[in-house]
Amino acid sequence: QIGLILDLLKEQGIYDDVCFIITADHGENIGELGLYAEHGTADEPTCHIPMIIKRKGGASGVVDKAFHDNTDLCPTVTELLNVTVDPGYRYDGKTYAATVMTGEEQGRENLVLSQCAHVCQRSARFGNYIYIRTVHAGGHLFDDEMLFNVKEDPHQLHNIVKERPDLA
Repeated sequence: QIGLILDLLKEQGIYDDVCFIITADHGENIGELGLYAEHGTADEPTCHIPMIIKRKGGASGVVDKAFHDNTDLCPTVTELLNVTVDPGYRYDGKTYAATVMTGEEQGRENLVLSQCAHVCQRSARFGNYIYIRTVHAGGHLFDDEMLFNVKEDPHQLHNIVKERPDLA
C-alpha cells in the first residue's frame, strides 16, 4: 500500500518535494522474554520502533542505530521542514535532523523506557544492555528486576541481573 502512495506521488511529479515518515506506535515480541504477539512490555523489541524518513536532499541508505526518544521527533520534523518556532518554546526532545540529512549520528547515550498497558515496567537502555524493573507483571511471571545483554542475547532470555549487579 505504501508503494501505491509513492507511485502516485511520482506520477503527480511531487515525490521529490514530499517529506514523509513511516513509523509505528510500538514493536512486537517475537520470542523475546519468552513471549509472542505481545507488546505490553518495556523491552527492546516493543520499544524499538521502526521508522523511515525521506526528505528532499536527505542522505540515502542511512541506517541509524543510535538511541532516540519519541519526544525527539517533533524538533526533528520542525527542523526538517524549516518551521519557525517561538524562541521561548523549548522542546523536551533533541533533534536528529542532521542524521536524516547527512547521516551524522546524533543519538543519546541512554534511554528510559516505559510501558503501562496491562504490564507496568520501566527500563533503562544503555550500551548493549537493557535493565527492566517490573512494577506489575500483568499476569506474566517476570522477575522484579531483569538485565539483558541485547547484543549477545537478542531474545532477552538469559537474565544476568544477579551476575552483573554493578550494571543493575
